Amino acid sequence: MVAPVILSGRSLTMRFGGLVAMAEVDFDLRRGEILGIIGPNGAGKSTLLNIITGLYVPSSGEVRLEGERLNGVPPHRIVGRGIARTFQSSRLFSDLSVIDNVVIGRHSKTRSGVIDAIFRRSRADREMAASVSIAEELLKAVSRDLFEQRHRLAGELPQADRRRLEIARALASEPKVLLLDEPSSGMDDADTDALMDDIRALCAARPDLSLMIIEHDMRLVAALPHRVMVLDYGQKLADGPFEEVRLIPRVQEAYLGRKAAQNA
Repeated sequence: MVAPVILSGRSLTMRFGGLVAMAEVDFDLRRGEILGIIGPNGAGKSTLLNIITGLYVPSSGEVRLEGERLNGVPPHRIVGRGIARTFQSSRLFSDLSVIDNVVIGRHSKTRSGVIDAIFRRSRADREMAASVSIAEELLKAVSRDLFEQRHRLAGELPQADRRRLEIARALASEPKVLLLDEPSSGMDDADTDALMDDIRALCAARPDLSLMIIEHDMRLVAALPHRVMVLDYGQKLADGPFEEVRLIPRVQEAYLGRKAAQNA
């Protein structure tokens, strides 16, 4: 049985003045699927994630989550509806501990506020204790080594562990869809292999979780996604299994240049 589409985009176009960053892009992401987004620098990959998460409102076209239109919905409400992401550049709170970073990621799932902290302290304390417990379980699920470092400052972590922490923090909002922007950036081959193992374990534990991954490391792209979509100059060039997509001449030209692709 084919899984239902959970996230879709239709005719997505993004203009910045006279610059067209994305033109008429369509996509579908199914429940439990891993979709890789690849393409050269400036292809529109991060623009697509920014549209999905509400940082940009598309000039035309629409994004739907489980059939509900997301255009114009503020980013924090999109998180609440079930879409979380990481960024290409680190957005961690470096002066806070690993566990505190994950607890902060649960902000869309908590209800206590200033009034609770002052007048209903026991309620706020119970909610905080529950958030810490959930955060610890998330850290264990993403990386046991990261869990062992839960009281360490996030800014002291090596690059690979910072990337894992960003994933754990995104998962804290209990998303239906997780968007990863270059998760292996700055990693060597060994760290990338470990990251792939972590993502496989995560997907095995959460079979309904859907992932969209922007990535330049072709080893990861070849190993993880069920399907890849290729963007170039804001246009969709191809969509399908990596082994098929990589043989398409237009895709080779986008990565290698026309002459190199002809000689490949």
